[in-house]
Amino acid sequence: MPFWAYMLHCRGGAYYTGHTDDLDQRVSAHRSGNIAGFTSDKLPVELVWSQEFASRQEAFEAERRIKGWSKAKKQALIRGDWEGVSRLAKSKDGPSAGSGRAELIEGVISASSRLDKALAEATDLSRERIKGLIADGAVEVGGKRASSPSTKVAAGAPFTVRLPAPTPLEAEPQDIPLVVAYEDEHLIVVDKPAGMVVHPAAGNRDGTLVNALLHHCAGQLSGINGVERPGIVHRIDKDTSGLLVVAKTDSAHEGLAKQFADHSISRRYIALCAGQPKPAQGTIDARLGRSDRDRKKMAVLPPDATRGKHAVTHYRTTDSFGVASILECRLETGRTHQVRVHCASIGHPLLGDPQYGRDPKALRPILEKLGFRRQALHAASLGFIHPATGERVDFQADLPRDMAELIDEIAR
Repeated sequence: MPFWAYMLHCRGGAYYTGHTDDLDQRVSAHRSGNIAGFTSDKLPVELVWSQEFASRQEAFEAERRIKGWSKAKKQALIRGDWEGVSRLAKSKDGPSAGSGRAELIEGVISASSRLDKALAEATDLSRERIKGLIADGAVEVGGKRASSPSTKVAAGAPFTVRLPAPTPLEAEPQDIPLVVAYEDEHLIVVDKPAGMVVHPAAGNRDGTLVNALLHHCAGQLSGINGVERPGIVHRIDKDTSGLLVVAKTDSAHEGLAKQFADHSISRRYIALCAGQPKPAQGTIDARLGRSDRDRKKMAVLPPDATRGKHAVTHYRTTDSFGVASILECRLETGRTHQVRVHCASIGHPLLGDPQYGRDPKALRPILEKLGFRRQALHAASLGFIHPATGERVDFQADLPRDMAELIDEIAR
């Protein structure tokens, strides 16, 4: 089965790199805007380079290398100018992402604009990346260190951007046991244990679900989300247990991503919260976004907020013990920390969740006795239309032992 690494030229002059097992279908999906993580502001797009490889890993490697190249080096590749690629690789303007060397980008502002916008257009870096580099003191304009992304800069102003040496972050296959609820040639559904991170990131380079999947599936995972998150269509928090579906092929990934985007995926969580929600069942419709006070946390935002995302959780109390209750939560949307923040917002935070609440004093001895140190949340069921067969499929995962023991102790 052949695989391709490819590059698109997007609106505004930016380049997008990826890899796939079906180039025609992938490019068509990009052009229609129906692909996860590819926003409409990149349209229209044009396929400017592609190369076929014998294995997905080789295509991964090509994507990873090219993604970190400077714009000049990418343009040399598009022209087929291999001497130019080689020359730029040895110069200060074009080391590859895997070189382990810092990169210096120099140039002049082409048109008067905000600094972050002007540099994004000139360097092919995102505006968010530019803002971070400015905050790190890595940007100079006219020989002076830049301090604000919103500063107005004039056309012709010289600039220097110092990119730190990249840290390679390739997910390596690791023989980590998995609980597989279902598997075929298109996708795999796993019951993730609490404590396992879904994909590698800073501070969690191995021992993740992706590392385990690369071993289990022999590297045959969708490449839509790149080398760091192969096959990952959605996520659940590190300390949440339960079901995830992972795509093995790009077509399966696209079919699943569309269902997540239009909220047709069925997701049911079991949660153990503090107190007794009143009413015993209801709907929490509250917009979620990053907290102004702590950027690592999510928060409920005003209904008229221009940032954040619409979020809806339907809950039902299935049992109550006075000091705590078992909730069944059905997600209409799937936002970061959604159940945790929504439950906390109505005064009933999840047990064991220090980020969004405090455990009831009466329950602290039980939590300490059991060593229960994670949010009491489990993704118990997952249902969707199989992207290859068109059939409805539903999966269930029993409560993990730690949550079952906690419920038994509280119920006594």
